[in-house]
Amino acid sequence: MSKLSQTVKFDLNLLHKYNQPVPRYTSYPPATELSEDFNSLDFRGAIALGNLQNTPLSLYAHIPFCDAPCYFCGCNTVISQRKEIAEPYLDYLTRHIAQVAATVNRDRLVQQMHWGGGTPNYFSFDQVERLWDCLHGHFTFAHDAEISIEVNPRSLTKEYLQGLRNLGFNRISFGIQDFNPQVQEAVNRIQPETMLFEGMQWMREVGFEGVNVDLIYGLPYQTLETFHETLEKTIALDPDRIAVFNFAYVPWLKPLQKKKISPETLPSPEDKLQIMEMTIEVLTRHGYVFIGMDHFAKPDDELAIAQREGNLHRNFQGYTTKPESDLLGFGMTSISMLQNVYTQNHKGIQDFYKAIDAGKLPIERGVTLNADDILRRSIIMELMCQFELSQQEIEAKYHLTCDRDFGKYFAPERVKLRQLEADGLIELRQDRIEVKPAGRLLIRNIASVFDRYLPKNEKGKFSQSI
Repeated sequence: MSKLSQTVKFDLNLLHKYNQPVPRYTSYPPATELSEDFNSLDFRGAIALGNLQNTPLSLYAHIPFCDAPCYFCGCNTVISQRKEIAEPYLDYLTRHIAQVAATVNRDRLVQQMHWGGGTPNYFSFDQVERLWDCLHGHFTFAHDAEISIEVNPRSLTKEYLQGLRNLGFNRISFGIQDFNPQVQEAVNRIQPETMLFEGMQWMREVGFEGVNVDLIYGLPYQTLETFHETLEKTIALDPDRIAVFNFAYVPWLKPLQKKKISPETLPSPEDKLQIMEMTIEVLTRHGYVFIGMDHFAKPDDELAIAQREGNLHRNFQGYTTKPESDLLGFGMTSISMLQNVYTQNHKGIQDFYKAIDAGKLPIERGVTLNADDILRRSIIMELMCQFELSQQEIEAKYHLTCDRDFGKYFAPERVKLRQLEADGLIELRQDRIEVKPAGRLLIRNIASVFDRYLPKNEKGKFSQSI
């Protein structure tokens, strides 16, 4: 019996039935609930609460710059080959870090740090060192902190990678998306196979503890056959983790997609489902463990171990093994995720600069969670990470009493859960909700049962669940 049949059941009819726009649940409430009416005093209050409880920290630094646009990208980026624009941004970024750090107790340990983009290696190495020194000068890092960075393989040298490793980065990730030259040209992401293999060799030689790669299915001109070749070459690279994302074609939100990608070039929904089924089968057959809804990891990787032991977590950075922490996001468009507050910084670089110059937190929007939000967040994240839920544990943790126990609190949701059970996606036991093999690929749909914001959200805000 293959590992696919042990953990995932691919039911085409169910996948078609439930293939609807739903959030990815890197957070709950979803980021769509952040409002410009947010009061930044709530952010300071949430930091004070974390100080009182000595909550661990996770840090994110956003470097938005790219030399050229990738047509599939949904990130907020600044496209320019004028590298001098990075210096003023770094000035403001370090000021932002100092501004927030002044409110955070130094004895709170940083368990995780990630630099994303954009393209973090758009920075010169001197600029990387400056940002590194700033962060380490303002925060206290745990000795075993996970410190990761995204890089663009098209602008890498072995010396640059060695410098990153010498500083203390221990994980690294890069986007492959697809090995096929026609697909690469269609999305403006041309990176020859030899470049990717050479880059991976350098990463191993300089001693990174973990290397992650990203693939995307649903891109222009992809077929079952061409993506199988991409999978085989990716396996030959031997990364520790592989993320396989569904391309979100949202031309109404991303004008570049509308301009550069013709819908006639995209694989059909049926073809995408076949590609996804093949991807799970191929990767699990080669020993990778299916983590969550779109991640795969080697059996001895921390993610796979955490999932087996029931210790997997999820935040705006995706799946993580680190304990629940307060996530502080630095730079334009970055998201902070505190215990009861989420915020997002200004998406416009000039708006970000103006706020810093005015001595204000560069927060554009945010949301303060109420008790119901926090309860539902715990349920959604437990389902997303562990694929099961103990109602008794939720009742004990959130003090649900006999006259208002889990069943009574979520009575309307029980109707939807019974429908999911009838379709074979979950099993409702006396005290547990268990996701069945047919439900793993539809975990976003299952989690959405507990999302009280979803009915009022516009469908166009989210990508399809498959």
